[in-house]
Amino acid sequence: MMFSVFSAALGCMNKSTTRTVTEFVLLGFPGCQEMQSFLFSLFFGIYIFTMMGNGAIVCAVRLDQRLHTPMYLLLGNFAFLEIWYITSTVPSMLVNIFSVTKSISFVGCFLQLYFFTSLGTTETYFLCIMAYDRYLAICRPLHYTTVMTQRLCYILMSLCWVFGFLSYSVSTVQLSQLPFCGPNTIDHFVCDMDPLIALSCAPAPVTEIIFYVLNSLIIILTLLYILSSYSLLLIAVLKIPSAAGQQKAFSTCGSHLTVVCLFFGALMAMYVSPTTDNPAEMQKIVTLFYSVVTPFLNPLIYSLRNKEMKAALKKVLKIIYT
Repeated sequence: MMFSVFSAALGCMNKSTTRTVTEFVLLGFPGCQEMQSFLFSLFFGIYIFTMMGNGAIVCAVRLDQRLHTPMYLLLGNFAFLEIWYITSTVPSMLVNIFSVTKSISFVGCFLQLYFFTSLGTTETYFLCIMAYDRYLAICRPLHYTTVMTQRLCYILMSLCWVFGFLSYSVSTVQLSQLPFCGPNTIDHFVCDMDPLIALSCAPAPVTEIIFYVLNSLIIILTLLYILSSYSLLLIAVLKIPSAAGQQKAFSTCGSHLTVVCLFFGALMAMYVSPTTDNPAEMQKIVTLFYSVVTPFLNPLIYSLRNKEMKAALKKVLKIIYT
């Protein structure tokens, strides 16, 4: 329903506003034919592994009753999110590599921008909820089962999805209303806000400020909340008398912190720090890091550092092969 309304809104904007640009050209990663073939093989392999790895986590949480706890329900939903997040960029990038025109329609470009930013925003919210879950489990263990119920867990997950897709809906439609008279070439592999604002025929300081403030607020506030939660976690873990208990707590939280550092580090570099002086190639690499590399590493980070998850994954593989 939301997709239909948003697509219709963009379509109406495209028709009602006079512009010469009806499509954009995504340059992607230039290079010789051999380099293009290598990049296609690399990104295709990463995409397949990411889909299989995150899909296995989703199936493991779904099929194993022992994993029907808030921690693993969040992890399963997070893996489901990662599947859609990487799908918002990589398939179109693979098609673009061997495309002659490398074009994407006006509406298609803004739809990609919307889903790309919305799914990324949803991920920041999910990381907050996962940090809150670990905070309750370690700092408030006696109250954990009464506070973090399955009902609350499902409510929090639903709010992540809803607010993730609402955060950039208005600003994306605003951006689509800007006049685009040409040129229409984007030196990137994905339709992102900075390149699109740069292509506008008229100055759009208000739209640019709105995007910058929105990006900064979402990224910085969620990061501060996560770091505060893990600071309290660290203090609580250091008070655990048992070395085995400390190791288990560090193992669980270490995987979450690894994802946070990888994801937010790239986001801060791309959307909070000034990027106007950064070369286009550097922006592509940073974008690749949080949109492709992080979803690729998540199954390894979560499955290899968790005994329950490894056992559940073995059970899934056994069901598949039998």
